[in-house]
Amino acid sequence: MELENVLLIGGSGFVGGWIASRLSERGVRVTIPTRHRDNTKKLIMLPTVDMVEANVQDPQTLARLMQGQDAVINLVGILHDSDSRLPYGKGFAAAHVDLPRKIVAAMKASGVSRLVHMSALKAAINAPSEYLCSKGEGEACIDAAADDLAVTIFRPSVIFGPDDAFLNTFAKLIRLFPVLPLGAGEARFQPVYVGDVARSFVDCLGDSTTFGKTYELCGPKVYTLREMVEYTARLVGKSPRIIDLGTGGWAYLQAGLLWLLPNPPLSPDNLRSMEVDSVTDGAHNYPGWHPTALEAVAPGYLSSIEMPQPRLDRYRYRAGR
Repeated sequence: MELENVLLIGGSGFVGGWIASRLSERGVRVTIPTRHRDNTKKLIMLPTVDMVEANVQDPQTLARLMQGQDAVINLVGILHDSDSRLPYGKGFAAAHVDLPRKIVAAMKASGVSRLVHMSALKAAINAPSEYLCSKGEGEACIDAAADDLAVTIFRPSVIFGPDDAFLNTFAKLIRLFPVLPLGAGEARFQPVYVGDVARSFVDCLGDSTTFGKTYELCGPKVYTLREMVEYTARLVGKSPRIIDLGTGGWAYLQAGLLWLLPNPPLSPDNLRSMEVDSVTDGAHNYPGWHPTALEAVAPGYLSSIEMPQPRLDRYRYRAGR
């Protein structure tokens, strides 16, 4: 299955930039809708990428974007929603549930059959958090279209790499504060490298054996949240005092206060997500999955001494190679 044109929805974000770069390397023309084209200068520089100002929540605009496309990749996701309610707020509903439904409808109307969708590890309709619950609802919408569309769903654990919003956030906090209160420190993760995630999304596009399948994307090692924070501290050359707040009232008080910030590093809903360990049993790995270790990449963008390979990855990303 040869693809020449791909619509990358949510492509202006962290993972989207890596996927766009890898598609561009292969000569694939990539259309990325964005609300603010001027804020995506790095992607505009990629030779086969076209940034289009558009509102993908508008069904007519979405249908127009589908014209001439061979495949659609949906990466849209948000971590926080100020409209907190059960089972999930309006923001989560719009991004994780309504948009997948609109994408499926527009694809059917436009005759585009290939869809690759990013969900989240442990997403489920009955999950404890609004984030995981809404992601599970959106995943169900995609699954329901599998009879009409060639769909593949990926469920990554937390994603790390240069410019990530995970380890970099902890690095900033560690540099600023000698004491770091930490909620849910025993929550378990299996962090996955953004380069591995991007490669899987791109490689599966033309692979018919992945149609109708759901894959979990995780790194080679399980860490507690506290272990990742301590590792980040060592890389940035700091030794903060970490105070374990557990998963009770103090943790939720801290999360509630942080949630009030303009770009919150943590919310109460994030804590609820961490009630479920973000790890895999390996039964649903992507074929030929050989994930990159955290220790092979993180020193290159967190420590003061850069490692050569991650630095090269950043140059390739910026140059579109």
